[in-house]
Amino acid sequence: MRNIKLELSYDGTDFHGWQRQPDHRTVQQVLEEALGRLTGREPSTNASGRTDAGVHALGQVVHFYTASRHAPEVFVKALNAMLPPDVRVKRAWEVPQAFHATLDARAKLYRYVIDNSPIADPMQRRYSYHVYQRLDADLMHRAAQALRGRHDFHSFETHWPNRTSSVRTITHIAVARTGDSVSVEVEADGFLYNMVRAITGTLLLVGSGRWPESRVAEALTAEDRREAGPTAPPQGLFLVRVRYE
Repeated sequence: MRNIKLELSYDGTDFHGWQRQPDHRTVQQVLEEALGRLTGREPSTNASGRTDAGVHALGQVVHFYTASRHAPEVFVKALNAMLPPDVRVKRAWEVPQAFHATLDARAKLYRYVIDNSPIADPMQRRYSYHVYQRLDADLMHRAAQALRGRHDFHSFETHWPNRTSSVRTITHIAVARTGDSVSVEVEADGFLYNMVRAITGTLLLVGSGRWPESRVAEALTAEDRREAGPTAPPQGLFLVRVRYE
């Protein structure tokens, strides 16, 4: 058996997330069905992490085991011919048997995109969250720095407890404006359920002037989901890349 690693991009709008679910269209389902048609046997795939319904990926990483002898470049070409147009295989590699896309991931980078134009851009409605009120991106960036480092992110986690621990390490967090677009980027060694969307929702309260800059640090220290801001909607969120050693 060979271990094949894939890098995927997908538009999450019409998917009910990554993970297979009965009676719902998911990325894992359509990928495994395409692999089954290509190799003659539908494998079980493992991703670097689950993305929720409506969330997109630019660099999701997946691995699976197969007896197929297809070269990596054949997997790319053949799968892209079989997959629906909202999923694409960007690259493929044969990797050591021990490689695991989930367990070996050392960091992930997510980006949340906000359309901050006075009138929503209809071309961006599937890939951003529209906020018409002018946001202070510099203030949001300063407030976000309180989240850098190793902390208990209980305040930014939905449906706690769903992990053994809510402690994670954020190595990079930045808010930047380009024209009418504001982006929130967060890189960490792991993420809790809805963590980036909860962080974004909190920073939006700061950027719109409804909360002071200090409130982000206070929400973190409280370790209480009720003390942070709302969960931003899914369509603005992208999994940008996964880092492995």
